[in-house]
Amino acid sequence: MEKMPTADDLSSASDSMAEAVEAFTYDGDRKPADHASGEPRTRDLLLGGEDGRDATLEERVITEDVAWTGRIFNVNRLRVELPDGRQALRDVVRHPGAVAIVALTEDGRICLVRQYRTSLGRVTVEIPAGKLDPGEDPLTCAQRELREETGMEAEQMAFLTTIATSDGFTDELIHIYMATGLTFVESDPDSDEFINVDLVPLSDLIDAVLDGRIEDCKTVTGALICDAVSHRLD
Repeated sequence: MEKMPTADDLSSASDSMAEAVEAFTYDGDRKPADHASGEPRTRDLLLGGEDGRDATLEERVITEDVAWTGRIFNVNRLRVELPDGRQALRDVVRHPGAVAIVALTEDGRICLVRQYRTSLGRVTVEIPAGKLDPGEDPLTCAQRELREETGMEAEQMAFLTTIATSDGFTDELIHIYMATGLTFVESDPDSDEFINVDLVPLSDLIDAVLDGRIEDCKTVTGALICDAVSHRLD
């Protein structure tokens, strides 16, 4: 018969869990900073690395270890040296990257997938997307994911942009494409994917984004790019 845990066992386990949580969330010395951002500058746009001051913001990686290995991504723990010489810990989700597709029909409808997202605990409405296989070309991945999730094949596939989904803690990049000249063939989702597909007016999606009813970042980005492009063409 299996031995039941004692109160001492539970207390020890609780202490170990607390220590693990503290170690995982520790982020270096949190004493009040002795540096400031300075006054904002009125200037033309400069991207990261184009401003001479950017070099003074860099963090140097001292060590990097895999803290957790998952099926889709890993969580690595990095010890870094801050610009002022202090050290801090950074927990980074290492992700192989993904693609997303803005698929437009000739009558101005956009292809959206309805999928239950366990992380949010509800069904979301998103543009089709999927993870890159190791070494896979993003365009090839976009064509594959569009077919698998929606059953659509595209005559034209054009690159729109790349977004960093949440660069505060992950290196995931999503490459967004526009697909036109759509033809329905047959969908082929992964065995653990359960998806319904809608074709809705693009204007409805843009309204939902502007009203705050669409939260998915790749879908928000894709919709707004389409809206911006259409206005510039007009």
